[in-house]
Amino acid sequence: MSNKKPDFFDTYRPKISKDLIPSSAKDLKLIEKKQKQIVEAACNLFFKKGFHRTSIREIADESGMSMGQLYHYITSKDDILFLVAKHMQELWYEYLVEFGFKENEEPLARLTRALQSSIEFPAKHKKLLQFIYSESKYLGKEHLNIILKMDDRNVSGFYRKLLQEVSKEYPIGCDLDLAARFTTFITVFIALRGWNLKQWSLEESVDFMVTFILKGLGLPYKEDR
Repeated sequence: MSNKKPDFFDTYRPKISKDLIPSSAKDLKLIEKKQKQIVEAACNLFFKKGFHRTSIREIADESGMSMGQLYHYITSKDDILFLVAKHMQELWYEYLVEFGFKENEEPLARLTRALQSSIEFPAKHKKLLQFIYSESKYLGKEHLNIILKMDDRNVSGFYRKLLQEVSKEYPIGCDLDLAARFTTFITVFIALRGWNLKQWSLEESVDFMVTFILKGLGLPYKEDR
């Protein structure tokens, strides 16, 4: 048995919800591949027509699947909305890696890099973020609970872990769970409220927000370090 310690990043990588794995499914890699194919096709339609005006049949056609094939990987259109949220998180994690998150070993530098990339990411994927935030309210209770739990584990949980590591060196004098949840929300500010930030460049906005968060937590940043 391997004693290799799980990579911090991989610990929080989005995974298929057990609630969305068909009972007849055997190959999880194939499921992920097909569900990604469905999500990409669905997003093409959702961004043009909206969630409610897009039919399952249209999604099947756009995916290049028959209705029977489509229902082998999902059970309803609500499943697809969940998968869109999961897809967004996967894109975010990929962006973190490209941004150099995994290259930082010092906790505060890692948190800073995570904040920079996490604030920049929504600004570059506004349609996706806005779609999820506007359409999630139409989900049934069961699917909504799945998304909320996934968000808490993969996003707020990601920041909880980062803040816990930073706090070992720079004690943070506030509730870390609340701080993680607030940080999760503020990182999507540009996507949701960016229309009134047009006089500032993306770089200026990101720098201000990162400084704002770190200073609010009592942590050093740039000239203070």
